[in-house]
Amino acid sequence: MTSVARRPRVGRQAVAGWLFVTPFTVLLVFFLLLPMLYAAKLSLYRSTLVEGEVFAWLDNYRQALGDPEFRRGVVRVLVFGAVQTPVMIGIALVAALLIDEATSRFSRVFRLAAFVPYAVPVVIGTLMWGFLYSPNTGPLSAVTSLDFLSSGTVLYSLGNIVTWQWAGYNMIVLYAALQGVPREVYESARIDGAGAVQTALRIKTPMISAAIVLVTIFTIIGTLQFFTEPLILQPLNPGAITNSYTPNVYAYHQAFSYQQYNYSAAISFLLGAVVFVGSYIFLFATRRRSGLR
Repeated sequence: MTSVARRPRVGRQAVAGWLFVTPFTVLLVFFLLLPMLYAAKLSLYRSTLVEGEVFAWLDNYRQALGDPEFRRGVVRVLVFGAVQTPVMIGIALVAALLIDEATSRFSRVFRLAAFVPYAVPVVIGTLMWGFLYSPNTGPLSAVTSLDFLSSGTVLYSLGNIVTWQWAGYNMIVLYAALQGVPREVYESARIDGAGAVQTALRIKTPMISAAIVLVTIFTIIGTLQFFTEPLILQPLNPGAITNSYTPNVYAYHQAFSYQQYNYSAAISFLLGAVVFVGSYIFLFATRRRSGLR
């Protein structure tokens, strides 16, 4: 009787589980997997005026690997990520540690204020910073003569926008990880004579290393896919932010400015490979310290 009664219940639970998963699965298949398969197919073909679509095998990938514009874009985002990632994670970690240490009601206000930039759409935030950076109409031009959109400074200006936008999100993730650390550990550290700085550096930070690695991987992936900010600011100084400024911007212009859809698809898949390799190398290098596998 009991086993017979359990079977319909298990069956209903399985059906309910599939019903909950089905909307996500449908969206995943139709808006991610199928477009990726179509883009992979496009990357293996080449459009010609005489023969139309012809199978090119890996010719588009060879062309991209030998394209100096694409290589310069990849190098630029790698350098950008190598500088911007530790700066942003460092700011987020320091902010999370300060909020975790604070006990006043102002900690909630600071937490909300730090998270607000993440709630602002990227396009709106970039347009706002573009107005501030503008040498003609921006208020910063009245304070300094520095051109924030020149070829020598625009990468730092873009880094400031990205840090402003995402540091609050990373801070919230790290702060949530800090809330999971048992308070008894801090009490033991205080009994042993550890100060606030020693507790933060030697106890709190190592105990949330998995969360630090996680947000760093997300930052690496986002940095290598750098697209929206340079594209929005490009009209303000096309000479500094070129059509090949980043690989994603290059792929976008190849597809929608020059109608080179096949070549753009190959660039996108090569960029995906760079993102995968970069993320895997970082995860492999930090797997023991973070505890991630």
